[in-house]
Amino acid sequence: MNNHDTIVAISTPQGIGAMAIIRMSGSRALEIVCALSQKSSFSPRYATLSAIYDGVGDLVDEVIVIYFKAPHSYTREDVCEIQCHGGLVSAQMILQLCLQAGARLAYAGEFSKRAFLSGRIDFSQVNAIARLIQSKSEHMTKVLARQLKGELGEFVEEVREGLLGLLAHSEVMIDYSEEDIPTDIAANITLQLDGLKNRLQRVYDFSSMRQGLVEGYRLCIIGKPNVGKSSVLNAILLYDRAIISPIAGTTRDTIEESIQVSGHCIRLIDTAGIRETQDTIESLGIQKSLQAAKESDIILAVFDTSREFEAEDKEILALLEASKNQHCIIVLNKNDLPQKMDTKAFSHSCNFPYQAISINAKDTQDCAYQIKEILSAILQEDQAGSEVLLTSLGQMQALKATIESLQEALRVWETLELELFSYHITDAIQAISSITHPYEISEMFDKMFGEFCLGK
Repeated sequence: MNNHDTIVAISTPQGIGAMAIIRMSGSRALEIVCALSQKSSFSPRYATLSAIYDGVGDLVDEVIVIYFKAPHSYTREDVCEIQCHGGLVSAQMILQLCLQAGARLAYAGEFSKRAFLSGRIDFSQVNAIARLIQSKSEHMTKVLARQLKGELGEFVEEVREGLLGLLAHSEVMIDYSEEDIPTDIAANITLQLDGLKNRLQRVYDFSSMRQGLVEGYRLCIIGKPNVGKSSVLNAILLYDRAIISPIAGTTRDTIEESIQVSGHCIRLIDTAGIRETQDTIESLGIQKSLQAAKESDIILAVFDTSREFEAEDKEILALLEASKNQHCIIVLNKNDLPQKMDTKAFSHSCNFPYQAISINAKDTQDCAYQIKEILSAILQEDQAGSEVLLTSLGQMQALKATIESLQEALRVWETLELELFSYHITDAIQAISSITHPYEISEMFDKMFGEFCLGK
């Protein structure tokens, strides 16, 4: 692969549509478009109506051409976009003409790779672009749009600057190690380190708790057999997705569907009824139920108020009590039947935070409304707001490594082991820099010489 080739690709999805876009980037982009359109030039950043002709001069399509002159383009190279009529043929014909004229078919992600290599975007923006394309949540889309605008990059740059300042101080003190370090400087560095570490820890904890916002929330429906879990799933979806019957153990495997609530994507997981059983197949389903509940963000536990409050119900409550970091919704189902459950004894057994609703799952409209209302309230609390949010596992690991390096730096700073202190601060800089762009030692030199003017 040659990074100096002129590359081309169809940027819009294949299939029937109003229009398609062919994007071309590289030193020959303008030359090729001029040849295909039989024009001498195009004005930069103007949408120009043009025609595209094939090798024998036959008209292929009437198009709009936009020319972005380097470096004012996504890749910082000359970029031409050809907007043609959608469908299965026109875009492919124009693509083939571009290839015949000397362009090369772009590899997956190659336009963004060139944008990164040219310094147009950093790693955090590359990640934002990839996730924005796949986003299923309105709120996540807004978070990613802010990252694409540079919000995360600005946060990382601010942290880097603080760490570079600490490293420059340390390197200077190593050079003058014969002299005692003033008490106020030592205390100030400790204060800066503590403040930085605590700030990063808050971002890490906040991002960990908001992973449902990033990946989509997992809502697990649990309960003992025959309490109406599948009926609740069908009611939320407003159609019959799961088989329901009065026979206990009808659902033996998890059933998954997705819905949108208040701009958030929620994956609904209906599970097998949880109980003691000797049936091997049912036991496997129950194990999957327990695992799904453990991995979920929200647990919706269904109880049948037309039956006595019994040991199997208490086991479900014990499971909810063990789910410390999950939102719990208790659904008291079958309120259309005579109530046999002792609701006071039930509520006294709920030793954990929860929200409860009383429903009749057969009344699908009311059931769906109540559950979605309570979900909206929970999701409203979980919004990211203006806080910095990490949106990938790589970013989370990088921040965790940064925090660990700062903890080590604090530990060795107490004994003024300057060489080790510099080593751990350098590790922290490299870890946080991996979110945006690699750290170079020249940055520390710039900071050190710029602030202290050594060698005057």
